[in-house]
This record gives sequence, C-alpha cells and structure tokens, in this order.
Amino acid sequence: MKKKVFIIIASIIGVLVLGVGGYVFYLYSSVKETANKMHEEVKLNNPHKKPEINNSQPISILLLGVDERDGDRGRSDTIMAMTLNPKKGSMQLVSIPRDTRTEIVGHGTTDKINHAYAFGGPKMAIETVENFTGVNMDYYIRVNMEAMSALVDAVGGVTVHNDLDWIDEGSYKKGYHYTKGNIELDGPKALGYVRMRHFDPDGDFGRNKRQRQVLNAIIDKAASISSVTRFDDILAALGDNVKTNMTFDEMMDIQKNYRDCRKNITEYEVKGEGGKIDGIYYLSVPDEEKSKVTKMLKNNLEKS
Repeated sequence: MKKKVFIIIASIIGVLVLGVGGYVFYLYSSVKETANKMHEEVKLNNPHKKPEINNSQPISILLLGVDERDGDRGRSDTIMAMTLNPKKGSMQLVSIPRDTRTEIVGHGTTDKINHAYAFGGPKMAIETVENFTGVNMDYYIRVNMEAMSALVDAVGGVTVHNDLDWIDEGSYKKGYHYTKGNIELDGPKALGYVRMRHFDPDGDFGRNKRQRQVLNAIIDKAASISSVTRFDDILAALGDNVKTNMTFDEMMDIQKNYRDCRKNITEYEVKGEGGKIDGIYYLSVPDEEKSKVTKMLKNNLEKS
C-alpha cells in the first residue's frame, strides 16, 4: 500500500503561499488559472469565519496528504496543523501521526485519525482534527501523492542531510542507496526517502522527521526559484492533485503578508503510546499531551 508523502503539501505551501515572491505576479495569469482549478469549498457543520489576511493576523492551515485512486477516496496518512504568525514571524508545524486514536466527528466512532478522510472526505477530516486539537483550521490544503515526484523535480531537486544508511527495497524497487551525509534527491528518490520506515529504529516517527526535513528543503528551494521554466513546471505538476479552500486572492495575500514566517520554523510531533486494541494498532494520546498541543497551537495564533 502506498504511503502518504507530505512533501507534496510542502511544495504547494512553499511555492504558492510562502516562497515565490515576484514570480507569482510575473506569471499572474498562469497562477490564477491553476489556483482556480485547485479551489474547493467545504461546508462544515459549524462553519467559522475566515480571518482577515493582513500583516498582524495569525492564521491556521490544515495540511492533508492523501493517496486518491479511481473509486477509492484514500486516507490522509499525512496530517499536519500549520500556524503562521506574521507579527512574531513564526511558522509552526504540528504533525499528527496517522494511527492516532480519536473520535471521528460525524461518524460516531473512535478510530485512527487518518480514517476520517476515508469516511467523509475533507469535511470529516477537518472537523476531526479541529476536535482533536481544540483549534479551528482557517484553511485546508489536500494533495494527492501522484504529484510528488513531478513537484520535487520541478524545483530542481532538493538536498538533505541523511542520518541513516539504507538501500530502498520498497514498492518502487528502485534499489536507491541512501548514504549518510548530505545527499541530493530527485523526485523518485525523494519519494523513497520520505516513505521509508522499516530500516529506521524510530519507525513512523523517523519517517515523519524526514518528511518535515524535506519540507524545509522544498520551501527553501522554492523561495530561491529564478527560472520561469521551473515555475511553469511547478504549475503543470499541480494539476488536479491539489485542492484547497484558499481563493487565488487569498493565496496572493498570504504570500505577501506571511512569507517571512518560513524563516522561523518550529516543528513538533504529537506523542503517545503505541499498542494494539482489539488486534488493531493505535497511537493513544493522553489528555495531557492533547492539552499541550492545543496550548502550543493557540500560542502561535495569539496576536503580539
């Protein structure tokens, strides 16, 4: 079964929201066409008003990485709550492990948090994450992993520091050798890098760390893009693989007012105890940890 790839989400955030600068406006028409294609509103049971986007208003964004196929909605195996505070100049990324056991809002069950998307699409995923974190998500972005390789290649690849040594023997059977130290990744190799967990003593937690690591590399690379051809490639790679409730104008306003937040990134992964319940593996998160996450998110959403 294919695993979710968070880096795709990072690409759309880094390219269209945080890092492009003048090229967004230079390629205004192309970006607007792509943004309109990606736009998708979701009606929540308890809708909340979007905040005004300016240089003093913090905002929150839910990032979902999914693996959609024909006839199968897929699961959001990559879930991250992002907060951006322009006054503090801070960007916060909180990863929620896919096996986290929680109430699935609107489904009447307690299950793995990544099943919310499978049961009820972005609406149920958003409402479940909001219930788990105690924080409203102003925007959401969901990305299908089909765009992953193309997006990494579109920015010209990324460089990361690898702490492990292994040969990729996963579903792609590429046999890539990931050596320790700084390594360069193209699209397919980046896919293997962020998917691996079986050779990592930290399992899913190690994989999530690599996802966040590549996220930062993508954002930095996208921010320094100086080629119109590269930018055209990025837009072409997005296609139908990205959906968001951000409008084109909101993307432009966020790019203008929040782009400096990427210079001060704080990362955190929700912690819990893994174990089987009725034969199924879950990550059980104690109330103290959930309270910590809620406080963390709300702190970065406070105006200075």
